[in-house]
Amino acid sequence: MAITEVSARIPLETDADGVVRVGGTRVTLDTVVAAFDEGATAEEIVQQYPSLRLADVYAVIGYYLQRRPEVEAYLRERQQQADAVRRQNEARFDPQGVRDRLLARHIHPKAVNHAPAGG
Repeated sequence: MAITEVSARIPLETDADGVVRVGGTRVTLDTVVAAFDEGATAEEIVQQYPSLRLADVYAVIGYYLQRRPEVEAYLRERQQQADAVRRQNEARFDPQGVRDRLLARHIHPKAVNHAPAGG
């Protein structure tokens, strides 16, 4: 039996924000690679993210293993973008202040007006 070489399409799509997603789902390449790097099998990844197809996860893992430097460069860029957004948000909204306000609300909830409407 002869084995025919097949060129399969890798199930990765880049959305409008430049985020690479797997198999037409909202699951990101980042998510699949992180799970794989943490030791999850393709089957375990599909269990965690049921919108994924097993064949797609295997194809993405194979793509990652064959093009690791490129994928890791993309992942580093995504992490840098996430870090920049986090810093911007922290500069705009002091996280310590938010925590203090939430704790104050929890400890001293505002009195609720239980008066009937219209009366």
